[in-house]
Amino acid sequence: MMAKATELKLDIARIGTVSAILMQPDNARACYVLAHGAGAGMRHASMEKIAAGLADRGIATLRFNFPYMENKQGRADQPAVAHAAIRAAVEEAARLCPGLKLVAGGKSFGGRMTSQAQSKAPLPDIKGLAFLGFPLHADKKPSTERAAHLGGVGIPMLFLQGTRDGLADLGLLKPVVEGLGAKATLHEVEGGDHSFAVLKKSGRTNEEALTEVLDTLAAWIDALG
Repeated sequence: MMAKATELKLDIARIGTVSAILMQPDNARACYVLAHGAGAGMRHASMEKIAAGLADRGIATLRFNFPYMENKQGRADQPAVAHAAIRAAVEEAARLCPGLKLVAGGKSFGGRMTSQAQSKAPLPDIKGLAFLGFPLHADKKPSTERAAHLGGVGIPMLFLQGTRDGLADLGLLKPVVEGLGAKATLHEVEGGDHSFAVLKKSGRTNEEALTEVLDTLAAWIDALG
């Protein structure tokens, strides 16, 4: 399936302008607003692979830089700024992809900021949130404080988590997801770390693990009402 990548500028009210990329395959049936993680921007190789893989599955993506990444600042934006960037991206996706099912989320920090934004005020037209490695806690500091806001999210959520993810102890995450009820789904990627990379001794490749992630995500999007 052919996919066209369009470079964009995203205006965030009272904050500034950031870069964005819409990758839209022919006959796309949905669009995923894909926010990057704390340490790498929208052009990172992993983001490129995710966008290309979803395009192959008929899912468009709108990815964008948070202002700190656009301006090459070392520290991640304050939540209010990140939330504003996400809202601007969602509005742009709705404008550029009329008629397509919209979902939002992203990698690590980007996914968590998206769920926070949704918990404060629903993102327009978003049918579900998908997390590519939800960062439940800092490395080697297990806790569930970062999940407190998830109860305020009223739409379906998909947690794609590696079983070796150092930022999400599954012994803590599983009860969190169970407590959210039917609206939340957890898919464990056996042997995957926070970026779904697997060990060589696992018997499969990183590409195979990513295929599992993207197949699961595409099927979940299709099943959304």
